[in-house]
Amino acid sequence: MTGWNSLLAGAALKSILLLGAAGLLATLMHRRSAAARHMVWTAAFAGLLALPLLTVSLPALPLPQWMPAEVMFQVTAPLRSRLGIDVSEPRPLGSGAPGFSSTRRAQAQPPLGTALALLFWSAGTVISLAQVALAWLAALRVVRKARPFPGVSIEGVTILESPPGSMPMTFGLLRPAILLPSDAAMWPDERRRVVLLHELAHVRRGDAATHLLARAALSLYWWNPLAWLAWRRFVRERERAADDLVLGAGASASDYAGHLLEIARAIETAPALGWAAVAMARRSELEGRLLAILETGRNRNAPPRTAAWVAALIAVGLIAPLAALRAQDTQTVPADVDATVRAAAAQKNHEMLDGAAKAAEAYRQFDLARKLLDSSLAIRAELSGQGSVEYGIGLLKLGDLERGRRNYREAEAFYTKAVSVLGTRPEAAPALIDLGLLAMRNKDAQKAFDYFSKAQVSDPAKPGPALMWMAVVRDQEKDAPGADQLFKQAVAAEDPNSAEAATTMQVYAAFLRRQGREDEAKNFTEQSSAIGKALQSIRFRQRADVTAFRVGNGVTAPRLVDKVEPEYAEEARVAKYQGTVVVAITIDTDGTVQDMRVVRGLGLGLDEKALQAISQWKFTPGARDGQPVPVMATIEVNFRLL
Repeated sequence: MTGWNSLLAGAALKSILLLGAAGLLATLMHRRSAAARHMVWTAAFAGLLALPLLTVSLPALPLPQWMPAEVMFQVTAPLRSRLGIDVSEPRPLGSGAPGFSSTRRAQAQPPLGTALALLFWSAGTVISLAQVALAWLAALRVVRKARPFPGVSIEGVTILESPPGSMPMTFGLLRPAILLPSDAAMWPDERRRVVLLHELAHVRRGDAATHLLARAALSLYWWNPLAWLAWRRFVRERERAADDLVLGAGASASDYAGHLLEIARAIETAPALGWAAVAMARRSELEGRLLAILETGRNRNAPPRTAAWVAALIAVGLIAPLAALRAQDTQTVPADVDATVRAAAAQKNHEMLDGAAKAAEAYRQFDLARKLLDSSLAIRAELSGQGSVEYGIGLLKLGDLERGRRNYREAEAFYTKAVSVLGTRPEAAPALIDLGLLAMRNKDAQKAFDYFSKAQVSDPAKPGPALMWMAVVRDQEKDAPGADQLFKQAVAAEDPNSAEAATTMQVYAAFLRRQGREDEAKNFTEQSSAIGKALQSIRFRQRADVTAFRVGNGVTAPRLVDKVEPEYAEEARVAKYQGTVVVAITIDTDGTVQDMRVVRGLGLGLDEKALQAISQWKFTPGARDGQPVPVMATIEVNFRLL
């Protein structure tokens, strides 16, 4: 993900989290007063406005992306085997290959798709803010042309006469004005009194200012449905809070409800002015307001006048850490595991632990990963129950971990339990395939074949992987005709443009070569290569920005100083699968590897094994004019069964 993409995605996610938290808090406060709930929504909109400013001004607080660098293929646990490895001299990518951005956001330029998204977002914001500005100017013209309302005078507040039939409303920040329609002079005294009380409640509460604050935030997040939902809740609680102040001043609930109903029926709100001024009654909100007015025993206590602004300042302070969070491309193992577990348990967030466990496993900290996954499983059980799909997936993750550390018996136990939980659901297919691979490791071909057959039945929509492994079993049993038939079925079952299809074709091609059918093998190899190139093209169109340097023209090449040997994936070993993984990387100024991308992959776990190893390599960084600079390079990792 580029810096611009990350910035956009981060802004969207943070706004959703903030609004979701405000909605949850307001719901939990259903027994509190409308004014208290309005205070929550005011604070939320203040936080939304502060988010962009805080995001660009605060120092970055790293938030790791737990997934390793992007890979085209599904991967599983390893089994070390002897292999050959060839590390090419770091060199620039050719003109036909795309560049890869370094992690420096300041140097990144938004690619076309992101630029269009920014343009679309900005256009909506400008249009929305323009509507607010035009509404403000229109209301200002009405105020300037209006005459004082005859016979009504309130110290500190200007009461003006607006055209007949217009909605009573409050407008202005430093010098608030209340606009009453000219025909209000013919209203009953009590109706005029409660209308004035309602509008004075808005003045006392400072609703004209919070109205503009919320409108500005809505203009910035116009694309977010949650923002519009928050706006409706904000307006609803504001009007109910003003109603509560009217009732608190001694107005009869039934009489006030009747006056409000008559006003809503007889007067139409001016939609344009509503963007800048606070109107008294909206028909869409009327039914709920009348029920709230007539409800006895309702909490109508009003917090202090400044409470909303204090809450807004507190909200801005609380969201500062959220605004400072930045996604990083490197894996990070949590420094305080117990704190991570406690935080995840408090939030009921097993994904947090799953991501941390994946990072720990990548650094071969298996005991730490096991602790995290055990805690994740407990959360899954608490949230969904031990018979749920989520719980079964948690067991599957534990099985993968134990197989990765070569605890095959424990891995088998977890996979078996996962299958018992998942039953015949499609989610059971990976566990069944893993059990089949363990059976093949134990030289039990028939048991392996049975597991693969069950996997095919469990996930009839995606039978290709199971059919391929059934073919591998038949091949090992020296049943060439049976293997050939199953390979053909596997190829036919796969999406012809998918990475899985490319891998299946490569495995089938290797089988055909062992059978002396070179022409057929060549055909499938070429098809697999064509799929790989197409997928590579699709992948790299998303990475059009180039911020790293190329070797030459004064830029020196990085030099490898510390290398971690890749492991051989067990699936590839069982399938007698080998080849070369080509990885494009950026070597940053500190000699670490960034922005890894598989240029030419193999699948069956070999891609990730190459990436896991390369991610831990250390280089002397490349330089230009004696200063370290990020440099692009390609690396070839040859996997050979000896």
